[in-house]
Amino acid sequence: VQLQASGGGLAQAGDSLRLSCIAFGLNRAIGWFRQAPGREREFVAVLSRGGGRTSYSDSVKGRFTISRDNAESTVFLQMNNLKPEDTAVYYCAAANPSASSAYAPVQQTSYAYWGQGTLVTISS
Repeated sequence: VQLQASGGGLAQAGDSLRLSCIAFGLNRAIGWFRQAPGREREFVAVLSRGGGRTSYSDSVKGRFTISRDNAESTVFLQMNNLKPEDTAVYYCAAANPSASSAYAPVQQTSYAYWGQGTLVTISS
């Protein structure tokens, strides 16, 4: 099991970035979380294993979109209209196995594997 997150960087408010998470050998729901300086890690978005169910935090709803390319074993987080408060280290994670292809948990405790973080810094 291996998760590799990439795509972070420095951007200005209003810009867009796309994060990628390569999930080798996994057939599970994939979630994105973030941790801002001095704050606890929080849920951002999740995509079910089957790809038919998504969930977003209220703070990113309407601006971020999660998707996957099964052929490339990659899950993307398209982030539009970025704000300074989006500055954080972003992590992708693979959920615990589930018989349901619609399983898309938002709790961190439901995730078994975590990738290394990728830093996103948004200037005003």
